[in-house]
Amino acid sequence: MRLHPFTALTAATCTAVTTTAAASWPLSLAVAIAASVLAARARVAGKVLSAAAVIVVPLCLSLLLLHGLFFPEGRTVLAEWGPARVTAEGLEFALDLGSRTSACVLVLLLFSFTVSVPDLVSALASRSAVPPQFGFVLASTLTLVPAIVARLDRIRQAQEARGLLLRGGLLSRIAALRLQMVPLVMGLIDDAGIRAQALDARGFGGPGPRTSYRQVEDPPRQRLFRAGALILAAAAVVLRLLASWPAALSA
Repeated sequence: MRLHPFTALTAATCTAVTTTAAASWPLSLAVAIAASVLAARARVAGKVLSAAAVIVVPLCLSLLLLHGLFFPEGRTVLAEWGPARVTAEGLEFALDLGSRTSACVLVLLLFSFTVSVPDLVSALASRSAVPPQFGFVLASTLTLVPAIVARLDRIRQAQEARGLLLRGGLLSRIAALRLQMVPLVMGLIDDAGIRAQALDARGFGGPGPRTSYRQVEDPPRQRLFRAGALILAAAAVVLRLLASWPAALSA
């Protein structure tokens, strides 16, 4: 059975919310592994993992340096170099926060790379309370990361064809970052202008009734699943708030 776009969106969002509320690194690692396996089954593992690496690797390195070496509440010192101290508590905190963020990023990227954008736009437009412009903008936003990754790869290939080396060490990559960001931002601005003109030409801003030529089936079981997933995610958030309430009062 094919998942309705709202079902996939609800599953991804509720999984990210529940993982964040649970604050358990074993659960976060399990969610990250499950998202990777699902991405491999959907044949988008390369795209999902490469896009996640761009986001997660710098973040995890910063967490390791900040909390692994300079965690003020650390008591179990594993190594020490002047003001820097490697503590077990700091490493555990960095692992918890990094695994949690990685799981959320992988889940949302999996949805972004597997959702059918035409089905999502049609499903949003079929809801009378949601303007079609909102559906188009949301669908474009969800596909923004894949588009940026693909555009960056084309920019890199074009610059390497002109003799600019972008595969060296860390310093050379940082120096070449500006040369990649300028054409990337200019290209995104140009794309936004083209899409705005296309929307105006197709009457997205005009009043009156609309007819959709694409129907997306929404089975009752999936609607029931979405309701249950939202209730479970809300319960996870409430339980997390109740668990942290005594600590907040004592502080």
